[in-house]
Amino acid sequence: MLEFVLFMVFSVLETYAMFYLAFKVFKIDFYHKEMMFAGCIMGFFSYVIRVEYHLVDIDIIVQYLLIFCFFWMLFRIHFFYAAILTGMTYQAYTFIQLMYVVILHRTGLFSIYSPYGIDIDAKLLQILSFVSAMGIGYYIGHKRKGFDFVPDKPSGFIKTTKREKILFILNLPTAGIVISIMHFFNSKYYFALPLIYALLLLCYIYLAYTKDRSGHEYIKL
Repeated sequence: MLEFVLFMVFSVLETYAMFYLAFKVFKIDFYHKEMMFAGCIMGFFSYVIRVEYHLVDIDIIVQYLLIFCFFWMLFRIHFFYAAILTGMTYQAYTFIQLMYVVILHRTGLFSIYSPYGIDIDAKLLQILSFVSAMGIGYYIGHKRKGFDFVPDKPSGFIKTTKREKILFILNLPTAGIVISIMHFFNSKYYFALPLIYALLLLCYIYLAYTKDRSGHEYIKL
């Protein structure tokens, strides 16, 4: 019972931080109750799939799809932009975790991470990632930074530009890269993964910035 409670608490915190960061970056209104609800649903699915059945790869894919569905159906974001938000949010949060893994591993404060059940090092990683994501989101909101090209309507016609297509394509390898982390953790190539994420995020930021300044508008049907 304790294992389940702890897993749910940390899962809800992480999910909340991911949504918070995404909404702050894209200047979207967020709703605390809905974010907590989404966190509970995702945490329960993750516990059953990851802990009970030890299907980590499947859990990553399911979590990715759930985030997309919540962006689209719960927070009422256009499905095209919901896909972009899902990829960028997932990659950004995973990048934060990867950086802490590298730092803690180098300092000897992080042992081999077990993706199943309770792990003290894993909980420390989750706390640091949660605090960092919330801090970054708060800073972006406080400084009024971020992007505002994402429409606030769930339906309508959008002009699909080249930048948007590239942003969408950048989402495709997200789940695969996250899964690769599990398989390359003890490999000498593991430390190359943060570089890959950094490159993807830089592409996201550049394309989002140019899109935000391009003047393309959302057209309602």
